[in-house]
Amino acid sequence: MRFNDKTVIVTGAAGGIGGAISARFAAEGAQVVVTDVNAEGAEATVAAILAQGGKARALASDIAQPEGCRAIVENVIATEGAIDVLCNNAGINRRGNLLALTPEDWRLSFAINVDAMFHLCQAALPHMIAAGGGAIVNTASQWGLYPAPNHIAYNVTKAAVASFTQNLARDYAPQKIRVNAVCPGEIHTPMLEAGVKRAGRTIADLDRLVPFGRIGKPEEVAALVAFLASDEAAFMCGSLVEITGAQAVA
Repeated sequence: MRFNDKTVIVTGAAGGIGGAISARFAAEGAQVVVTDVNAEGAEATVAAILAQGGKARALASDIAQPEGCRAIVENVIATEGAIDVLCNNAGINRRGNLLALTPEDWRLSFAINVDAMFHLCQAALPHMIAAGGGAIVNTASQWGLYPAPNHIAYNVTKAAVASFTQNLARDYAPQKIRVNAVCPGEIHTPMLEAGVKRAGRTIADLDRLVPFGRIGKPEEVAALVAFLASDEAAFMCGSLVEITGAQAVA
């Protein structure tokens, strides 16, 4: 129960990694605010948490809009009174090389993967500082550190997430704000499944590329996120932690 009496915001929590992160925090005692533009999906995540005896509520918001980010923070402060942990997990993957992308693909990738993180952190930080500290965990990617081919928008935005994490950590460590990022490799999520189908491949094909013998599970990323947000990681600040099963970028 590392997060008993703590309030945690998780973005992109309608499923996949975000749903698993929300469930993990709730299982450890947190009040989880499950946020997603997909209201139905957010409610489903909350229902699953409540069925396990956890505490959670859904908050639908479009974080591609700055006002959507600010509304989340304002709502949580008004309702729960504090933000102990902020998990900037929401992200999209517009596949293709530069000539295959549209300007809208590029704009939306930055709006959700990078700009939303900026607006959410800018809104939440004053409250964390006033409370004497807090934890922010961002979802970057192995591909933000080692670019994969034909994913330039995703790679560049996730590299920005990594840099943002290190910069924010350096600036606010004196205020006891710990900022870290997880950098997953291939994780079995609905987004990954859709990409695999489009490429005419299978999950088994991906499993064979991983030295550990399989791709990762959302619950494994969630466990790492919970560790980084917990007091057990009290001296971790500005870390980019890969979770890849020893797989190099294909």
